[in-house]
Amino acid sequence: MLKINHYFFTAFIIFTLIFSSCGSKKDVVYFQNAGEYETIINKESFVPKFKVDDLIGIYVSTLNPEASAPFNLYRGASEGGIRAEQVDYLVDGNGEIDFPVIGKIKVLGLSPEETKKLLREKLSDYLKNPIINIRLRNFTVTILGEVMRPGAYQVNGEQITILEALGLAGDLNIKGIRENILVIRDFKGTKTYTRIDLTSKEAMKSSVYYLTQNDVVYVEPNKSAVTSSNLDNRASIAVSIASVLITSTVLLITRN
Repeated sequence: MLKINHYFFTAFIIFTLIFSSCGSKKDVVYFQNAGEYETIINKESFVPKFKVDDLIGIYVSTLNPEASAPFNLYRGASEGGIRAEQVDYLVDGNGEIDFPVIGKIKVLGLSPEETKKLLREKLSDYLKNPIINIRLRNFTVTILGEVMRPGAYQVNGEQITILEALGLAGDLNIKGIRENILVIRDFKGTKTYTRIDLTSKEAMKSSVYYLTQNDVVYVEPNKSAVTSSNLDNRASIAVSIASVLITSTVLLITRN
C-alpha cells in the first residue's frame, strides 16, 4: 500500500508542477496606482509632426475657385459622373513635397498647423486669404506580440494613444507583459526604442503614450508564454509517466 501511495503522490507532484500558474492580479491590471477621483494633467500636449514617406492630402480653396484651381492636382477626368481623384503629396527623402506652382517645400518635422502657415506665406503672392486643409493619409501603427489581433492598423484622425491602438488589436492577451511594452519609432532615419509601463498611471506622461505614424508597438510574452512552446512535450511526458504509474499500480494491485 505504501508503494501505491508513493506512485500517486509522485504523479500528483508532476501534474502540479507542469500545470500550476504563479500569475497574479498585479501582472494584468492597468494603472494600479491610480487613486479614486484622481486627476492627472499632462502639460505636454501632443503635436503630430510630418516624417519622410508621409502621404499628405492638401486642399486649397478661396472665394475664387478658378484662382485656387492650379494649386489642387487631380488624377483622372471628372466625366460621366465619376469624380476625379485628388493627388496627395509624398514627403521625399529630403523631407520635401513638390507643390504645384510653388515647387519644393520642406515639411519634415513640421506640424499640420505649421505647414498651413508656411503654405499661406508661399501662396500670398498668388491668392488672397486662402483656406488650407491638410490631412495625413497614411497614419498607420503596427501592433505585434501578445495581443489578440496583431497587425497594421490605419488611424483616422491626427492622434492615437497607445491604449487606443492596443484596443484596435483587441487588447493584450493574458500572456502579454503590461509593464514593459516596447514602442519603436523612426524619425529622420533614426530609430528610438522606448518602453512604457501600463500598470502605472505614469504611463500617461510617457513620450510614447501618444503614438506617431508608422510606430511599432511590441508586447513581450511573459514567462508562461515563453515556456508554453515546451508545454505539449511536457504534457506528453506527464501523460506517459502517469500511464506507467497507473499500469504499475494496477499490476501491484493484481499481484497482491
